[in-house]
This record gives sequence, structure tokens and C-alpha cells, in this order.
Amino acid sequence: MALDEKNVVLDTSRLEEIATPALIQAKPKKTWASYIWDTFDKSPEERRFLFKLDAAILTFASLGYFIKYLDQANISNAFVSGMKEDLSLFGNQLNYMTTAWTVGYVVGQIPSNMLLTRIRPSIWIPACEVIWTVLTMCLSKCNTATQIYVLRFFVGLAESAFYPGMQYVIGSWYRKDELAKRSCIFHTSSALGTMFSGYLMAAVYHLEGKGGLRGWQWLFIIDGVISLPVAIGGFFILPDVPEITKAWYLKPEEIEYSKQRMLLEGREQRRPYTKAKFAKIFKSWHIYLLSLLYIFFNNGAAGATPVFAQYLKDSKKPKYTVSQINVYPTGTNAVQVVSTLAYAWISDSVLNGARWPPIVFGGIMNIMCYVSLAIWSIPVGWKWACYYIMGTGFGLSGLCMAWAHEICGEDNEERALVVGSMNEMAYVLQAWLPLLIWQQVDAPNYQKGFITISAFGVLLIVTAFTIRYLWHKELLRKGRDSHFDAGESVGESVSGNKQAGGVLVKDE
Repeated sequence: MALDEKNVVLDTSRLEEIATPALIQAKPKKTWASYIWDTFDKSPEERRFLFKLDAAILTFASLGYFIKYLDQANISNAFVSGMKEDLSLFGNQLNYMTTAWTVGYVVGQIPSNMLLTRIRPSIWIPACEVIWTVLTMCLSKCNTATQIYVLRFFVGLAESAFYPGMQYVIGSWYRKDELAKRSCIFHTSSALGTMFSGYLMAAVYHLEGKGGLRGWQWLFIIDGVISLPVAIGGFFILPDVPEITKAWYLKPEEIEYSKQRMLLEGREQRRPYTKAKFAKIFKSWHIYLLSLLYIFFNNGAAGATPVFAQYLKDSKKPKYTVSQINVYPTGTNAVQVVSTLAYAWISDSVLNGARWPPIVFGGIMNIMCYVSLAIWSIPVGWKWACYYIMGTGFGLSGLCMAWAHEICGEDNEERALVVGSMNEMAYVLQAWLPLLIWQQVDAPNYQKGFITISAFGVLLIVTAFTIRYLWHKELLRKGRDSHFDAGESVGESVSGNKQAGGVLVKDE
């Protein structure tokens, strides 16, 4: 039976074991409304189910990522708002603070994601949020750079559970035509958190001297006050994954339905880790090339380095105020939000699930902006434009993760390990690369950084095309294997489709 919505045909030999009568009903034909939001042309039952799921997962994921970036980005805002002078940080201490956080973040990611295949995400992820929230508030009492290094390491260690963990949870509930939008909505929260940190610093700067604290100290305290309720709410909102969920807002039949949806998608449930499984994972190109893709994306931008803020701070004519230095760079994050959502809708709807075109576009925009900044002697108006337009390269994370969920969907443990590896390997590079290319003493003309990011843009594009080629070959091979195993071609009824496992998948 054809499911017109996704050009997917179910292998009827597996129908009885994976489908319920409600599930095997033909879905309505895809309409224009689905280009606005993918639930508009689904059945009322599925629409209600997805509404509950979105309300829980997307709310918690977005708020959690918002507070993560709020607590991650505040060090840069505090640094340019008085902390540098108060603590006599006139060397590369900001780089070391960023590196200390990154090292903690790197250490925790893969172990954390592997734990999520064994324990409940609704316990592990919120607990880590509470820990990093408390540690963030403790930063307000630091008197030396060394104290900040230590706390930032443990903040990074606690935060390492969140992003790859929530990407794993999202990939455990949503189908291909739903996945990129949710992943990208989740990712936009990072930009909103960074933006809000700038606005918050501009606001709390007026608390200067209140309670004997400087404005930058108040920033850490208020960040913690905002973060704590979100962290505690996660214990009650997060639904774990379908096979072990105890979510109070889902009916038993909806839980069963969620399992069937993932089986139809070819996304397997949890299985034990074995030597054979590890061997299979590490012999595949998946973990290596997907990790490379994320390395070039995640390090292919200025990242945590406040390049725009440093440019404004260094300006003599005109001289910008502390509020302006914190607020003006948030325009880059606004561009990130808009472009990220545009990528998601175009990928899911217009491109029928193809992930590589927006990734290539983001790489091209990075090359254009960072080559211009590397030249440096360019018109001031174009320089400002580059600082803002570079935000188009910040919003590719959700697409990279959605692509990984689809490529690794047949093995739950591989999916968890690959998602964790992608994020971890990206931050392994980020742990030391900024010390070389984003040195504080070079501000605001970070020529080494701008040249490096331009090269990463090229490598991002090359890696995306390589993954597309290998994934296409893998789908063809799976189609041939399935055909021979069945002894007959199940796919002849769908022109131009490739078969993968028990499902015929339209080629991207």
C-alpha cells in the first residue's frame, strides 16, 4: 500500500508484524497546507498525537537549549562588560575560558549519549541541567581567572548531555518529513539564547553596584534564576523514547502508535551493545564522514568568539557604548534564526527531505563572508553586512543531525553513538583551534581565523557531496539485497524509487 505523503511503500511481508489497522490506512494526499506545517494533511488522530509530542519535546528542547546558550554565551558578554578590567584579563584568558568549557563538553558527550540508550533521558538530561545552572551562578563569585577555568570546565561537562541527547530523543519520535523542522526549531534556540544574553547584559548592566555586585556578576546570577525552573520542568515533561516512555500526557494507544511509526520509518528500537555492533559501527563510513561534516560546520564560523563585539569595542570613531556592543551583534543571531527555519522548511517540504542543498548553500555563504573579512580593507558597510550575513552559516546543525538520524536509522545504538561523535569531534577541534586562530590579542582583525573558516567552507561542501554519493550507493545496494532476499521485486509498482529494508524510499 502506498503512503503518498512520503512516497513510501511498505513491504507487505512485514505488514502483520509491525502495523495496526489504524496505521495501515492510506494517508491523505499531500496538500499545499503541509508546506506550512506537516501535520495539516495528516489524520485527526495523528495530528493530536503530534501536537502533544511537539508541545512537550519542542518546548523542553527549545527552552533547554535556550538556557544552555544563555549560560554558555554569558562569558563573552561579561568579558566585554567589565569582567576583563575587574579581573585584569589582558592576555588570552578569554580563549582559555572558552577552551576550559570546550574540554569539559568534549569529555562528556559520547559517554552521555551511550548512557541515554540504557537509562531514562527524562532523569539524566534535566539532572545535568540543574548542575550546570548552579555552577553558572557560582561564576558570579569568582575572583581569579583560574577559578573561572575550573567552573567553566564543569559547566561544559554538565552541558555536554543536552544537545546530542535531545537530538537523539527527537530522532526517536519523528519521521523524515517531520524531522528537519523539529531539529532546526530546536537549534534556533541557541541563537535566541545568544541574542538574549546580549540584551540581558545590556539590561543588568544598570544593576551595577547593587548588593555590592558588578553588572557582569548579576548576569551570571540572573541567568541561573532563569534556567532553574526550565531544568526542573524537564523531569515532568520529557517523554524519554517510545519503547520506554511513561509520559503522563500520552494514552496507551498513542504510545503503541509512536512505536509503529518508527518501525514504518525503519528506525530501530534499543538493543544491547555488543562487540559485533561496535565493529559494524566503526567499519562504516557513517561515523567518520558525518563527524567530518559536523566538524566543518561547527568550526566553520566565528562560534563563541565575539568577533563583531570586539570590532565594535575597538572602534574609536564612533565610540560605542557597552549596551551597543552587546546589542548590535545580536543581529547576526537574528539572521541565524530566520535562515535556520528557512532551511528546515525548504528541506522537509520543497526538497522532499534532501538535506545537502541547504548545507552547501551555508558553506558558500561562509566562504563569501569570511574571505571578505580576511581581506579586511573593505568598505565599512560591506564589513557590517558580512558580520550579519555570516549568521546564515550558523544554522545547519539541525539538518546535519536530521541527515544522521536517517542514515543511521536502522541501528539505534549507531544513531546515538554517531550523533554523540559528531558533536564531540567538532568540539575536540574547537578545544584547541581557537587558541591558534582566534587569539584575543589579534582582535578585531582575526585574519588567521577568517582564512581558516573560508577553507572549512570549501571542505563542508566537499564532504556534503561525498556523503550524498555514498548514501545514494548504499540505498541502491540495500534495494538490491532486499530484492534478492524476497525473491521478487516489491518496488516495481513505484517508478524511480529505491528500496531500503522493508520500506521503499524515494531517492533524494
